[in-house]
Amino acid sequence: MLQKEWVLAQRAPAEHLERYHECSPILAQLLFNRGFEDPHAAQEFVNGKALSEDPFELKDVDAAVTRINDAVAEREPIAVYGDFDADGICATALMTQTLRALGGDVTPYIPDRADEGYGLNAPALEKLARRGIKLLVTVDCGIRSVAEVAAGIRAGLDIIVTDHHSIGPDLPAALAVINPRQEDCAGEARLAGVGVAFMLAKALLLHRWGTKRDHYPADFRLSDLLDLVALGTVADVVPLNVGLNRRLVKHGLATINEVRRPGIAALAQVAGLKPGSIRASDIGFGLGPRINAAGRLHTAMAAYDLLCSASFEDAMPRAQVLQSLNAQRQQLTRRAQAVISEQVGEVPDLPLIFAGDEDIQPGIVGLVAGRLAEAFYRPAVILEIGEDESRASCRSIPEFNITSALDECADLLVRHGGHAMAAGFTVRNSNIEALRSALEQKAEAALRGRALAPKLQIDSEVQLEDLNEILLHELDLLEPTGHENGKAAFLTRELGVLHCRRVGEDGRHLKLRVANHKGGQADAIGFGLGEWARRMPRRIDAVYHAEINAWGGRRNLQLQLLDICPAAV
Repeated sequence: MLQKEWVLAQRAPAEHLERYHECSPILAQLLFNRGFEDPHAAQEFVNGKALSEDPFELKDVDAAVTRINDAVAEREPIAVYGDFDADGICATALMTQTLRALGGDVTPYIPDRADEGYGLNAPALEKLARRGIKLLVTVDCGIRSVAEVAAGIRAGLDIIVTDHHSIGPDLPAALAVINPRQEDCAGEARLAGVGVAFMLAKALLLHRWGTKRDHYPADFRLSDLLDLVALGTVADVVPLNVGLNRRLVKHGLATINEVRRPGIAALAQVAGLKPGSIRASDIGFGLGPRINAAGRLHTAMAAYDLLCSASFEDAMPRAQVLQSLNAQRQQLTRRAQAVISEQVGEVPDLPLIFAGDEDIQPGIVGLVAGRLAEAFYRPAVILEIGEDESRASCRSIPEFNITSALDECADLLVRHGGHAMAAGFTVRNSNIEALRSALEQKAEAALRGRALAPKLQIDSEVQLEDLNEILLHELDLLEPTGHENGKAAFLTRELGVLHCRRVGEDGRHLKLRVANHKGGQADAIGFGLGEWARRMPRRIDAVYHAEINAWGGRRNLQLQLLDICPAAV
């Protein structure tokens, strides 16, 4: 197991804590850690609800609204072209639902991961044009598809690109390009793809019906789209310390818990989640992976059909298919990781992992790359080796921008795109070794001399007696938690280990009973920490999330362990 570097947050100045009269010092410290030195700004972050952003501030939204309205008025066939991950699937469902509510003749299209790969592809655009499509709207893709957009235009399509991925050296020559990462584009730049699609949908609905609820159709409200926004935003791991993302997810979770959409209700049931209490973490670990499983192993349209199901009865068989695919995905990921790990060895010699296999499923490569990047704290590039071309998924670490590195290797690639920490590309097999060498050199130059270890950010050092239901209820104010707004991480030192055992499949997890010197006790669970049972010290320091475990009518404090180490003697 890779030892993490524990980073305890700087203690907030006493005068800062004194300014927070309406909350505990622990919550005040957590807000300070998240950059809030002004109580009023913190209160707005915690309590902010309004979704008042003007979508027309985004570059090219006006042009997009005008063209879409013309297409609806003239009954021109429209296609919504999405991506095969949860963000893209949710965005496809959202945009299709919106255009149909406006009266549009709409066809959703999500490419096959194995046969077509990521992003726009010219054959698909040409096929859609032959089928009579006049206007194509992309969601969560297209910003790097310069040649493909040109091919679609030649085939007779008008194209509107909506995306949130990093901008390449050239923009596609689309009728409108809506991506808030553009330097000359106003609005929040860190939206998910479904967030960008929502802003366009909001603009369309405001243009048609304004802000008065009674102007909208009886069976459609703008808020009906927010469950899809929350699902795609959390699943795509965009930052939740961003006010707009946080508010979108907060409203979206409310919509999910109201059980408005049959498909999400059915998916929650097969995932063992209870409507009314679903949180952002349940999306990240429960709903999102099942949506993603469709595009990884089958067809993303299976997840799209689930999200658009008209009734719970229609949705449940589709949810069960996704449940089965997710179980298959877990099994295939373990097998593929074992194969790739044999190539990599126990400790990688180089600062970048670059490996591949002919038999690895295309939908699994990103998961394997992510696990290896986490296990070894190295950028990881995993390829599905094809006959002439290979496709790869990349996962990185904060110290190395993988998409920038791929940009510098663009002459070796067929196509590529992504974010600083996650990317994908297609490469001709004849260029694989040259690409490997180039990426290894870039990683070596960027990471040379650095102690490569994952950092575990710790909010505060506390004692067991500090943790009670009142505090844990107060910590709920930080919800929705997720990327860049994590659940509170606490450190407690010198805990005695009363009981220790391995639990779960293959003994991967760790179950403890711990106590402090004052006699306070708590149960603890450490997912993926089972190896510690072989060498468990008598006393430990522990970093954890604090939670209440309700079981058998009892409510007890439980520590969800993030890491442990022997207590200093």
